[in-house]
Amino acid sequence: MWLGRLNVLFLMGWMLIGCEPDPKPASRFEFIDRGTDLPAFSADSAYAYVKAQVDFGPRNPGSEGHALALQYMTDELGRHSGGQVYVQRFEAAGYDETLSLANVIASFNPTAQTRVMLCAHWDSRPRADRDADAADTSTPILGANDGASGVGVLLELARIFAENPPPIGVDIVFFDGEDYGVESDLSRYFLGSRHWSANPPVPGYMPRFAVLLDMVGGKNPRFPKEGFSMTYAAPVVNEVWGIAKDMGHASMFLDETSQPVADDHMILNQEYGLPTINIIHYPFPDYWHTSDDDMDNISTETLQAVGDVLLELIYNRIPS
Repeated sequence: MWLGRLNVLFLMGWMLIGCEPDPKPASRFEFIDRGTDLPAFSADSAYAYVKAQVDFGPRNPGSEGHALALQYMTDELGRHSGGQVYVQRFEAAGYDETLSLANVIASFNPTAQTRVMLCAHWDSRPRADRDADAADTSTPILGANDGASGVGVLLELARIFAENPPPIGVDIVFFDGEDYGVESDLSRYFLGSRHWSANPPVPGYMPRFAVLLDMVGGKNPRFPKEGFSMTYAAPVVNEVWGIAKDMGHASMFLDETSQPVADDHMILNQEYGLPTINIIHYPFPDYWHTSDDDMDNISTETLQAVGDVLLELIYNRIPS
């Protein structure tokens, strides 16, 4: 009953968002520089958010960790957003099973017409198919970097938005079921973003652009300008990477374009028409899709850099 009432409040707020499309295409990629002081991003807090998820265990659909993480994220976002939270539950076809999945959405400054979406996937992979030991390849992984790191950064941003209201509207979306499929079958990946794109909570919702975070907490990261991001939203990529360079993070945010990487942003770009960029570690680290994707790989330095770049983007660079 509590969650149902929360959903109604959320959708009432989002109805205001969907009243008038914004912005006009000509201004979608306009950027400014307000030059205002930024609130402080706490890498230690973000790290704690990552660890809390990992402590639940693997968060693959149907697992105990999946249920615990869903409640945790909903509680945290509800605490920070003042109740503007919506859990979009749905079912999807798996391999010889029906998956019960949920996208989690939180809105900040919900009446603002100028909006940006920040997103990440919150599920972890149900199989360690890249493990060297074949006996372990069917074991679900913890997904500390691949999943939990993006959620950790966004939960810390939610805390900041609650204490320091941003000058624009910000919507945080956690997609479920991104990492379910086997490597030869992309049709079983990106289940949450596919469902969201086909069933947006508010018809006509179209922020200026979206930023996807995937594997943004690892040590010695490489964040190139990913191929799909450059195809669909190159001005956003260049603005974000320019911010990173100005902040001294050019060794992480590389001034080079990678091949396109299939991820949730591909669905948002191609199926929903929302220009979306992806901040992602590529080439993928050695522990990607293995049982070694644990907290030993998470760096507060990396979390701090990503968080600081996004704060500058949200508070200073987007016209209201």
